[in-house]
Amino acid sequence: MASIVLPLASTSPSAVADNRKLVRIGGSCMPHVRGEKRRDFSFKSRSSGRITMAVAVNVSRFEGVTMAPPDPILGVSEAFRADTNDLKLNLGVGAYRTEELQPYVLNVVKKAEKLMLEKGENKEYLPIEGLAAFNKVTAELLLGAGNPVLQQGRVATVQGLSGTGSLRLAAAFIQRYFPDAKALISSPTWGNHKNIFNDARVPWSEYRYYDPRTVGLDFDDAATRVKSQLKRLARPMYSNPPVHGARIVANVVGDPTLFNEWKEEMELMAGRIKNVRQRLFDSLSQKDKSGKDWSFILRQIGMFSFTGLNKTQSDNMTNKWHVYMTKDGRISLAGLSLAKCEYLADAIIDSYHNVS
Repeated sequence: MASIVLPLASTSPSAVADNRKLVRIGGSCMPHVRGEKRRDFSFKSRSSGRITMAVAVNVSRFEGVTMAPPDPILGVSEAFRADTNDLKLNLGVGAYRTEELQPYVLNVVKKAEKLMLEKGENKEYLPIEGLAAFNKVTAELLLGAGNPVLQQGRVATVQGLSGTGSLRLAAAFIQRYFPDAKALISSPTWGNHKNIFNDARVPWSEYRYYDPRTVGLDFDDAATRVKSQLKRLARPMYSNPPVHGARIVANVVGDPTLFNEWKEEMELMAGRIKNVRQRLFDSLSQKDKSGKDWSFILRQIGMFSFTGLNKTQSDNMTNKWHVYMTKDGRISLAGLSLAKCEYLADAIIDSYHNVS
C-alpha cells in the first residue's frame, strides 16, 4: 500500500508540532491540528486502489470571539485623540487638568518622590496586603486618626490595584462569603462599577438617594479574619500590589509638613474647579434666553456635573461641537478651562433646545 503525506494548509511547523495528532489514512498517517476543520478527499493509487484522506483547513480557534464594544469612559478619550478640531474638549475622564488643560503632578508628590530617591528605597515585592504604612495612613485619612474603630482593631485594610482593583477584590469577598448579598449601586454611577460586580457574579440594584442607617454588627476579631480572607483572594488575583505609589501616599500623609502642603494644593485644585463651575453657570444664564434655570450646576459639587442632556443630545455635543463626554450627560469640570466655558455653554444650549 502506498504511503502518502500531505502538508497542512496555512499551518506553521511550530503550530503542527504543538497541536498535531496523527490521523490514520488507510495504511498511512498524517497530522491533524486540533481545533481545525478537516476536509475529506478520495482518489485512486496505482499500488492499492482507493485511498481516503483528511486535509486540515486552517480555522482559528478564536474565530468565535467577537469584538468588544469601546469602553464608555476610555473610548471617549480615544475618540477625542482622533479628532483634529482645534475646539475639541475632553470632558469624559475624571482627571484633573490645569487651566491650560494639561495634566498636573502635585508639587508635594514630586517632593515625596525625591525623598524616596534620596533614601534609596528598593522595589522589592510587598506583602500580599500591601505597604503597611500606606494602609495605616489611608485608614486614618478616611476614618480619622482617633476613630475608635481603628484603635479597637475593627478595620481590615488591604492595598488594592487602584479603585477598580479594590472594588473587584471586595466584590470577590462578597461573592465568596455573602453569596446571597446584593450590591447597591448609585444611579447614575461610573460606568465600570456594574462591570466589576457583574464579573464577580455579585447581583446589584440601583438607588438614587442614599439614606444612612445605623446597623449593629458583631465585630469581635472580625477585622483579622476578614483581612486574612482578603489576602487569600488577592494572592491568586494579582499576588501583591505595587510599591511606588503606596510609598508616595505614606510619605505625604504620614509627614505633617507634606500633608499640610498636600491639603493646600487640594484647595487650589478644588478652587479652580469651583471657578469653572461658576463661570459655566454664568455663561449658560447669560446666553440662554429661554428662562431655563441652570442653578443645578452650582448646587452640584465635586469634579463632575450632570448636564441633564440625554444620549441624543450628548451625541450632538460630540458630533457637532467636538465636546467629548459620556452618553449619560456627565461632564468632567476638571477638563474645562475658564476660557472654554462660553464655548461649552453654546454647545449645551444648542444641544438642549435643538435636539430632542
